[in-house]
Amino acid sequence: MGEKCYGLHYLLDFSREMALCIRIAMGGAPFDFQRHFEGLIGSIGRGRCAFGDDFCPLVRPAAGRFGDFQCNGILAMGGRFGQNPRQLAEKLCAELMLDGTFRAIASAEVAGPGFVNVELNASAIGDWLATYGDGENFRRAASAATELAGRTVVVDYSCPNSAKRMHVGHLRSMVIGNAICRMEKFFGAKALGDNHIGDWGTQFGIVLRQIAEEGLDLDSLSGDDALDCIEELYRRGAAAVERSPNALLGARRELVALQVGDPVRLSIWRKINELSYGSFQRIYDLCDVQFDMVLGESFYAPMVERVYGELLRCGVAVEDDGALVVFHGEHDRFGEQPFIVRKSDGASNYAATDLATVLYRVEELGADEIIYVTDGRQRDHFEQLFLTVRKWFGAMGYAVPTLRHVWFGTVCGDGGKAIKTRSGESPSLQNLFDSAIGQAVRIVAEKSSVADLCERERIARAVAVGAIKYGDLCQNRTSDYVFSLDSALTFDGNTAPYLQYACARIGAIVRRGADEGATPSARPVPETAEERTLARRLVFFPIALAMAMGDFRPHVLCSYLYDLAVEFSSFYGANRIFGEGDVAVARRLGLCKSAGNFLEIGLKLLAIEPLGRM
Repeated sequence: MGEKCYGLHYLLDFSREMALCIRIAMGGAPFDFQRHFEGLIGSIGRGRCAFGDDFCPLVRPAAGRFGDFQCNGILAMGGRFGQNPRQLAEKLCAELMLDGTFRAIASAEVAGPGFVNVELNASAIGDWLATYGDGENFRRAASAATELAGRTVVVDYSCPNSAKRMHVGHLRSMVIGNAICRMEKFFGAKALGDNHIGDWGTQFGIVLRQIAEEGLDLDSLSGDDALDCIEELYRRGAAAVERSPNALLGARRELVALQVGDPVRLSIWRKINELSYGSFQRIYDLCDVQFDMVLGESFYAPMVERVYGELLRCGVAVEDDGALVVFHGEHDRFGEQPFIVRKSDGASNYAATDLATVLYRVEELGADEIIYVTDGRQRDHFEQLFLTVRKWFGAMGYAVPTLRHVWFGTVCGDGGKAIKTRSGESPSLQNLFDSAIGQAVRIVAEKSSVADLCERERIARAVAVGAIKYGDLCQNRTSDYVFSLDSALTFDGNTAPYLQYACARIGAIVRRGADEGATPSARPVPETAEERTLARRLVFFPIALAMAMGDFRPHVLCSYLYDLAVEFSSFYGANRIFGEGDVAVARRLGLCKSAGNFLEIGLKLLAIEPLGRM
């Protein structure tokens, strides 16, 4: 593949471009036609057309009326050659049509001031569907088609704080991080999902002080009511700390006592964590979210002394009024904004445990890449963390992992502000899911033809949970968005219920075909306009996945799935599946089956349950 100038717009940098480099796999059919044409057209342009070694064809998927792909890279070349770009495009187009490899799968024509439109041959589409249209074949090809295999990627996501319920603000990290972890695994990486729970920080000093102040016996508490009580305790403690310097000093002393291992504080801390983890796990079970490890900040506490020592020894950190800090003088903003690794009272903080965490993930887990999925307010912290790791690891001769902060915007309510309850708190995530399930039960009861009550309730739960998760995932992650449960649960538009209904409808068609003895074609070559539009969308699936992975934006996959469902609906409305002759029935059933396979794969990557019946 060679040159970076291939310029795929969905790839972050050269290392990731190479990791996602799509090769030809499984019997010679190109898995990713965009990448295939990028290489083939680039080679012909640089060679036979003598456009120069830096020629980049810039192949992009095209709107249907402009073919299937469009080569845009010639427009910038007119001045260099003293020719109209359209003349150069005509030269390239002529060479393409003389090339047997290209002509076997596509045709090309010049358009506008110098674009080259590429249209796939119907037979090439049929060959691609024969090779990849089966779900298992596609999965194997996706894993084999990249160089992520053998690469260890730690995805740090969800990460709630102990002593509090999960609230709506925790939704985005959980669903975006889980989708990223699933996609990494799908493409062959050894992806490890890590729930780095906050269980060692300032909030515990506040809670411990307030427990001592009120003489609360934690053993008298149990279940979610206990967590509500502890959260209320924290609110009272936080208010006290804000009002009183003595209360703030007391909270700091409690935290230091905990961190040096005081047995009374440790016992209370363990009880609070036990109650917290149970509450978190109920959410994760409901949302089909699994982690490869759940390690709180406290797990890394024994490692922070090594971090302090190495940072001082290699000159990355300095002592400053009793605190240990790192200055990044070369940085515009961080030259005067130190990265505090140890507080002046001797307590460790997020910076210390985050540095220890990177060290553990590299030394013990063999991490080649670490991805942090948090809200955008933490961008400064992670930028300073990454700068510090690179200097520290470089000075110590440690392998420096690729570090990425995948940040996201805020979930907003009416008026564009962060969602709050009447009391000013963020709504409980459990309450949100409970409300959605109750609403979905009523909707499914009205719409479903499933007679069994238990099955209807299971479907309603899948619809509700999928609706909330997809309502977040379909948004560009770096944007704020306004959440509406009613909009998320509708069966119209770009929603999980719409996609789940498309899956169920396709499942019913395939089952009817089996009942009637019809066999789906293993190589459906499209004939009608609607067949071709649907088949074209199927061919674009690897491109959509690569785009979603390149910049870790699951909404790109959501958009693809929605377009696929819409185009399936148009195809189904305009083309009778049954009663059109055996050849047509087999061809259309083959397209249906592939569409169902890809919808199922895509939804599962988003941790949304595809439904065979609704």
